[in-house]
Amino acid sequence: MNRAAGTGDRSPRTDDPGPEGPIVLFDGVCNLCAGAVRFIIPRDRSGRFRFAALQSDAAREILEGVGAPIQEPEASPPSLVLVSEGRAHVRSGAALRIAAGLGRGWPLLVVLLVIPPPLRDLAYRFVARNRYRWFGKETACDVPRIDEAWRFIDA
Repeated sequence: MNRAAGTGDRSPRTDDPGPEGPIVLFDGVCNLCAGAVRFIIPRDRSGRFRFAALQSDAAREILEGVGAPIQEPEASPPSLVLVSEGRAHVRSGAALRIAAGLGRGWPLLVVLLVIPPPLRDLAYRFVARNRYRWFGKETACDVPRIDEAWRFIDA
């Protein structure tokens, strides 16, 4: 995998996690999912998280690399996957682990991981199932701002 597009204007960071993670994979055409990425970036002050659209070749390679099932292109992709330390976390588990890596009080949400996943995921699945209807869907993935492009992984 190559580094993210647009890295020519930015020198590599010493705390850059590289393509091995943690990486947030998101539904690149979902407005809610793109909004989640826009929410994460300013709250991840250390630049720890990297991003890739689930529809990309990079996401497919990353998921294959951790042995996670690959979604068929015609199927609706999951809304959010966190790949960290060789594992793929999905649904509320992904969201809570991402929150744990953000600044301010967001890491406190990690205590919710003690709730069994089937219970935690009830609301998550309901929103994910309705995300296109409620928040809309684009025909293509957003292009990141130039100063944030280094955080996005391309194939």
